[in-house]
Amino acid sequence: MSSTEEVEPKEQSLGSNVPLIPITSSMTFEKAVELGEYHPEYLSGFPVWHTLSRFMQFEFIVQALTNRRKQLLRQWMEVNRANDFRLKPHLMEASKNIEQQLEKLRIDKEKLYTEYSDFEAN
Repeated sequence: MSSTEEVEPKEQSLGSNVPLIPITSSMTFEKAVELGEYHPEYLSGFPVWHTLSRFMQFEFIVQALTNRRKQLLRQWMEVNRANDFRLKPHLMEASKNIEQQLEKLRIDKEKLYTEYSDFEAN
């Protein structure tokens, strides 16, 4: 099966901090990476993941991390365009939520770099 082919729907458990995410027949591996899905547990739900070397898996993870960071920064900029948060207090909360997601992304990135820095494992 090529990486552009679709997969059958199934659910993947991504650990205690990540909710169950269904992999639908309309989601491709490349699209998931493009949309910033960087969790190896999720990406392993695609058959192509198991054909890649550990180095190649890590390169896709890095690309997805970069994509997710760009998305979050774009969202943060859009929310912070508000001239006066007193008039739109819900945007202040949204801004804080995005900042928390950016921090979680930074922590996840460090963990993944540590995990995948040993290319000889697996």
